[in-house]
Amino acid sequence: MTTPESEVGREWFLRPVSSSAARRDDPGGPAGGVRLAGRRLPDAVAVASFVLLAFWVTVRFWTHPDHESRVNPTDQAQFEWMMAHGARVVTDFAYPFGSDRMNVPEGVNLMANTSVLSVSLPMTPVTVLLGPRAAFLLFLTGAMIATGTAWYLVISRVLIRSRLAAWVGATFCAFSPAMVSHANAHPNIVAQYVVPLIVWRTLALREPGRWTRNGLLLGLLIVWQAFLNLEILLMTAVGLGVVVAVLVVRRPDLRRYARPFLAGLGVAAGLALVVLAYPLYVQLFGPGAYEGLSRLIRGYRSDVASFFAWPGESLAGDPRDTERLAKNPTEENAFFGWPLAVLVPALVWWMRDRAEVLGLAAVGLLFALLSLGREIRYNGRDTGVPAPWGALENLPILHSVVPTRWALGLTPVVGLLLAYGVARVDELVRRHPTARRQIRFGAVTVLAMALLPLLPTPLPTARLDPVPEFVTSGAWRPYLTGGRSLVALPLPDTDYADPLRWSAVTGLEMPIARGYFLGPDRRPDAPEGRIALFGATPRPTSSFFATIRRTGAVPPITPQDRVAAVDDLRYWRAGAVVLASHRHEDALRRGMTELSGVEPVRAGGVWLWDVRPLVD
Repeated sequence: MTTPESEVGREWFLRPVSSSAARRDDPGGPAGGVRLAGRRLPDAVAVASFVLLAFWVTVRFWTHPDHESRVNPTDQAQFEWMMAHGARVVTDFAYPFGSDRMNVPEGVNLMANTSVLSVSLPMTPVTVLLGPRAAFLLFLTGAMIATGTAWYLVISRVLIRSRLAAWVGATFCAFSPAMVSHANAHPNIVAQYVVPLIVWRTLALREPGRWTRNGLLLGLLIVWQAFLNLEILLMTAVGLGVVVAVLVVRRPDLRRYARPFLAGLGVAAGLALVVLAYPLYVQLFGPGAYEGLSRLIRGYRSDVASFFAWPGESLAGDPRDTERLAKNPTEENAFFGWPLAVLVPALVWWMRDRAEVLGLAAVGLLFALLSLGREIRYNGRDTGVPAPWGALENLPILHSVVPTRWALGLTPVVGLLLAYGVARVDELVRRHPTARRQIRFGAVTVLAMALLPLLPTPLPTARLDPVPEFVTSGAWRPYLTGGRSLVALPLPDTDYADPLRWSAVTGLEMPIARGYFLGPDRRPDAPEGRIALFGATPRPTSSFFATIRRTGAVPPITPQDRVAAVDDLRYWRAGAVVLASHRHEDALRRGMTELSGVEPVRAGGVWLWDVRPLVD
């Protein structure tokens, strides 16, 4: 039997989201839009809690300015470089979708990388005045606050009456284990504040007579998210598609909104395609484009056991316990803990009379299955059982998706289910006032058991090596005239990205050879074609110094090695080779000296080889 309160919740799907009649009938209900009159204190408390949690998670970055991410320093350096690139686009009118300031002479296709232009461009004043590291930290911290706030407003103003329910759901959406895991230097993934806005404007497409306006608004949000993270945009589109399909099947009465909905969707798609046509062309076919990820990366998947495991950065978790279940600490996408893993299906069963809950359940099941990759893995061991992703992973677009990240899409699903569950408890309290205390005690107990162990702990940090004075003082400038680049030892890649931070500090005025980015495998005998490599295609000299970095020993040097080194330095247009503090500093210095025949000098905290006579 349907209750009056649940009818109110259902009725929202039948009313225009911004109709004046709806606002008159229910000034405090979900149909009144985001400017509803009412109590402001709960809203202020909710936002304050997001601020406190965000600063709690990042507290070690704020209290230790000389620290960096301990588990993911290379991605932090890359995003600092991206923030500097965005500032350079604004201040120097640089080309936004590619750059020649890294990986000289080929450059980098920034549309095929995480360039976060929708954040780096407006944050230019911060980057210029406070530096790229401060811009990165503000981006990371602000992303969590904005994500929680956006979800809170959309849930409380658009989906559900209860502010408490909205706060519970929004807090999980912004600070779930997966989000905290990616907060280890993946601000582009943590920044999901556009997702709830896309949800809001997608549902608003049903409003008759305003399909043009609503479509344009949705299209602008799609563009915004595209320049923030395309992977999240893909998951949002798939998830919304599934939910809308379930709603239409379960609620035939909604079909009368098909015409304005489809018309608005067409406008949104048209606007997005027009604005994104050239950037997507650059990403897919421009210089530095690649054709999907390697089979190894496409094999990163969620372990079935991880859905019931405690996340590493939580009260109940231990990072050492998660090593066998996740590829690395930044990809704990499916760690919910067993109480929440049991609670979520129970909530779906309890609220199965609501079409939106069934839609969310369908999305969650789909994403969970896709995250298992091509073969199911349990408790760190392959089972040999094929999974659905195996039939999809080679398709265009999908060949660039890391399967375990489909589990990241479970975060808003679980957050919304928790919000609907809290709202249903509130309905029960209203219907059974005499049992109010018992109902609330039971609900609080269940939520506490499921959520308190997942409370995040501060992200781990480690002391970073300071940018050498040779860079900060500008002493590099005379060596890099005429389009030359700086070659750092060891050459930057996925394991060593400090030179990206150096370049960022100079506002990208200092171009560097090689780098940390996604680019095509250009080897003639590449086993998988032009798939993405993390870094530039290996060259003899880069491989030589990578060996020293791994082993601490100088390999035997032949005359051919010396010839190849000069060829590589010419290819990189090298003006200077520098070596900062490194645990294998002696071996790296000896290797470069023997390889080039040039004696280094000590300058500005680095060893410096002037290789211009070799290159010219």
